[in-house]
Amino acid sequence: MQRVWLKRTLWMMVLWGGSVLALAAVSMGFRLLMTAAGLKA
Repeated sequence: MQRVWLKRTLWMMVLWGGSVLALAAVSMGFRLLMTAAGLKA
């Protein structure tokens, strides 16, 4: 039973990490677009 719990926790961490990385990539992309458009903050 503990292995199932461990596997689920691992999957949750992988999915969470992936979503965080995807969000970071999108934000970097927007930042590059803004800089390219001349809207430097």
